[in-house]
Amino acid sequence: MDYPLFDLIAKTAITDNDTLLGLFLEYIDTKKITLYPAQETAMLELFEEKNVILNTPTGSGKSLVALAAHFKALAQGKKSVYTCPIKALVNEKWMSLCKEFGPENVGLATGDASVNRDAPLLCCTAEILSNIALREGGWANVQDVVMDEFHYYADRDRGFAWQVPLLTMPQARFLLMSATLGETTFFEKELTRVNNRSSITVRSTDRPVPLAFGYVETPLSETVETLIAENKAPVYVVHFTQLEASQNAQSFTSANICTREEKEAIAKVLIDFKFNSPHGPDIKRWIRQGIGIHHAGLLPKYRILVERLAQQGLLKVICGTDTLGVGINVPIRTVLFTQLCKYDGQKTGILSARDFHQISGRAGRKGFDDKGFVVAQAPEYVIDNKALTLKQQGGKKVVKRKPPERNFVNWDADTFGKLCVATPERLISRFSVTHAMILNVLSRKDNGCRAMKELIASCHESVKSKRLLRQRAWTLFRSLIERGIVEFTSPTPQGSNIRVNLDLQEDFSMDQALSLFLLDAMPLLDLTSDEYPLEVLTLVESIIEDPLVILRKQLDRLKTKKMIEMKMDGVPYEERLEELDKLEYPKPNREWLYSNFNDFSDKHPWIGQENIKPKSIFREMYETFSSFSDYIRDYDLERAEGLLLRHLNSVYKVLSQTVPDSAKTEPVREMEVYLGAMILQIDSSILDEWNKMQNPSYQSAESNAPVQPGAEDITRNVKAFTALIRTRLFAFLQEIQKKRYDSALGGLMVSASAQSEYGATGSESVLTSIDLLAIFDEFALEHGSFRLDPEARNSKHTYVEIAENKQSWRIQQMLIDASELNDWVVEFSIDIVKSRLCAEPVIKLVRIGPVD
Repeated sequence: MDYPLFDLIAKTAITDNDTLLGLFLEYIDTKKITLYPAQETAMLELFEEKNVILNTPTGSGKSLVALAAHFKALAQGKKSVYTCPIKALVNEKWMSLCKEFGPENVGLATGDASVNRDAPLLCCTAEILSNIALREGGWANVQDVVMDEFHYYADRDRGFAWQVPLLTMPQARFLLMSATLGETTFFEKELTRVNNRSSITVRSTDRPVPLAFGYVETPLSETVETLIAENKAPVYVVHFTQLEASQNAQSFTSANICTREEKEAIAKVLIDFKFNSPHGPDIKRWIRQGIGIHHAGLLPKYRILVERLAQQGLLKVICGTDTLGVGINVPIRTVLFTQLCKYDGQKTGILSARDFHQISGRAGRKGFDDKGFVVAQAPEYVIDNKALTLKQQGGKKVVKRKPPERNFVNWDADTFGKLCVATPERLISRFSVTHAMILNVLSRKDNGCRAMKELIASCHESVKSKRLLRQRAWTLFRSLIERGIVEFTSPTPQGSNIRVNLDLQEDFSMDQALSLFLLDAMPLLDLTSDEYPLEVLTLVESIIEDPLVILRKQLDRLKTKKMIEMKMDGVPYEERLEELDKLEYPKPNREWLYSNFNDFSDKHPWIGQENIKPKSIFREMYETFSSFSDYIRDYDLERAEGLLLRHLNSVYKVLSQTVPDSAKTEPVREMEVYLGAMILQIDSSILDEWNKMQNPSYQSAESNAPVQPGAEDITRNVKAFTALIRTRLFAFLQEIQKKRYDSALGGLMVSASAQSEYGATGSESVLTSIDLLAIFDEFALEHGSFRLDPEARNSKHTYVEIAENKQSWRIQQMLIDASELNDWVVEFSIDIVKSRLCAEPVIKLVRIGPVD
């Protein structure tokens, strides 16, 4: 395979700056790219060995400048690092650079995955680069650093990671890039102070596609129709909650968005795409009318579909969230703000100039548009009152609307005008000191204590803040000494008299610390207990971030159930409210987890304020035999399908990567296989991305499909397919146990979307619900109730017979009774052809009765 830039390097033995610059410019000419003045200036300054701060608008080719920096470094035998704030963007850049330089020359490190991280070009998150800088400083084998989206320097939670490399890597030359940097003189001086290189800001306000701004006081649907009529589509409608994005996507279906011919063109592209999740039918309905939706709560395959349809010019409107500002791959002509205020996690306020310009900068498609458009809606109450005023003038009595009292800050045309011309705010330092930072610095070859003092002294905080940081650092250092994690030693030749008494991973972080707790706690579980697999799941879920939307839904259900019980028991209203306040979402084994984590944190104080997070999401799904769709519907999580999938994917990664093989009993391995199969069945794009990160040569089964992600043949992996079937069978038996016979038969049916798209009818059972009632009454007379405990669910009680032509399976599930006679079976047949087509098991109930 050809790798254009690496092949260019391989052809030359001359690596002086002028020669390499000439080669790169020739490469650009072959691509028929004309450089903008700012691009050309930035490249020239880079090849003059200067630090460069590139502050140019979105779409002005900053990535090409970064490519030049990596090309120069690789040709000269130097190591370069590319970093940006979002893991998905790091992954995207990694794959892009692999195509230019070859996968053997490009590494990846994001915390989720590490691939070829010793390669001469490393793509990583800012936190990974920060850890390298803290631990190795001037010793680190890094000569060139590209920091993309550098405005994250001011991020409240993560900004310190963007500052640390600037302070501690004097051997490295920096390229800092963003469209919204504000004043940069301070950074020029700081970079020069640290690495003794000249520093320059290359700034331009010239956009490849200029912007026009407009403020409107018409209802949102009317505004969208007008923009489409004026040939200003595609329109990205910016919302600040996922709920509002979905609500407006639905409301736009009554607007005049697409012609019949345009709808037919969309329908042709969607022929092979499976909208086989609970939210899928809604998304399909919107897309067929030219309305896309894009936010983090969607399954990845839906976001990818919307991006691809937008790139093909098939979508007129895209309802999304402000994630647009961090570079999603959606070409648009118009950005339409539904509001100009936003909740930032602490309070609601008018958008910052930086946020406004990051989002509005996405308008205008280079190569397609000669102008982009940025439009802002007036507040909804203002628009409504304008219509009411007209009615009032016609003699009708009206009651004017007032501004919302909560989560709202008023704006008007003047507010919008000021945002349009405002320069981004000055970047504010967010430096902090943690146990993990101290441990990393003390792990250096040279004098770690002196390095830590210098780090605090040189950070970008005020004199007062530095004094507080020194006090905190001393307090944390003493706690490490007291616990024996750090100890004084005789000075080494490099001047260090401190030793850290543990090995830190190269990408050591809080996530890794919690992984260490899992490894510490696993031996404390009883491997022989029937509950062991579920306890492993609880431990795994406790070290994963909380998906708050799902946990709130769990708590709401518990509160509703408890409220009904208390009302029936006659508990007074005030007492009911007090009791509801005491409720929490399910936290299995909470006391055991908290107790053992406290012991662990006493020995490992660097974890700071980090804590385990007991919860039961996949465990609840596994215990109740719930499919992904079942769980989404049960908790009304349609708008959070992507959130649930990300949680399941995180559980799978920990199960497969972190839980030691020696701790995996057969039931635990079955859970792992089942979960992997479930993820593939839902949407394989996340798992495929992960596999690609682990193995650059990985090819998914869907890699040649034009649009359709998730087309994995679920029958290919016999073990995984069996696990999916067994879950459906136990869900069937659970419904039988609850005497819900119609529901039991319905659970064997394939999804409604599969029925409509493929004509599959699922369980064409030879038995009816009346038959089931009679059969299980007979079973109860002989055996009592059957069991569904861990022993009853053991795979040894499931018998699989595959037909010679491999087109069908016969499954016999033993019914385990209290007396353990175990002489009854439930028999099913599996249609493999239909299962492959529908991407889910197609099951037919054949017989229930004594063993043949």
